[in-house]
Amino acid sequence: MCLPRTPLAIVTCRRARLLAGVAVVAVTALHAAAAGAQTTPSTRGIYTCIDAQGRLLSSDRPIPECSDREQRELGPTGTVRRVITPPPSAEERERAAARQREQAVAATREANERRRESLLLQRYPDATAHQRAHEAALQQVQSTLEAAQAYAQALEHERERIDEELAFYRRDPARAPAALKQRLAQNAQQRLQQAQFIADLQRERRRIDERFEAERHTLERLWSAAATNAGNDTAQQRR
Repeated sequence: MCLPRTPLAIVTCRRARLLAGVAVVAVTALHAAAAGAQTTPSTRGIYTCIDAQGRLLSSDRPIPECSDREQRELGPTGTVRRVITPPPSAEERERAAARQREQAVAATREANERRRESLLLQRYPDATAHQRAHEAALQQVQSTLEAAQAYAQALEHERERIDEELAFYRRDPARAPAALKQRLAQNAQQRLQQAQFIADLQRERRRIDERFEAERHTLERLWSAAATNAGNDTAQQRR
């Protein structure tokens, strides 16, 4: 304790008390800082994984032995901060690339289909236009088919005339003229070719019917959607 008796002693005593107070504050601050450091948990994580031998490994950094498998980073309380997945293998990369290619092909196909539908709707804005186009396409084939059938009928009549001429040589076919035999062979070849041509035209007619039928189903959906959109636009304009 400081008991000053002279003015100089009083000043000295006051200075000693001031220095003592500063020392106490400094010590208190040091104790508080140390206590705070002890109570603040570490922010560094713990990495854990199961290696190829089935062992549970842990480390304060990513574990090299588990570079090919999943690792977990845990916080100080044991909660999972994140899951570290291994880099994809060559097989996984190839599968991912294949999926991307398939998605690209599907996207291209879808874009082409939308473009085709847009052009189809522009070409046939209503059912009447589509029906007229169907009838016109059939008429072209039908005209050719009728001409081909008429020619086939003419070839059939020619064969009958050749048969009548050959009837004179029925008892001795070897005596039939070579020119007559050649006409018969040519007629048979022409009738076969004409029959194939007629069959092709009939298939073309069926193909046209099938194409326009498929288009009609698509167009009915497009016409309905267009009518709905037009109705919505009209309603918005009235508002």
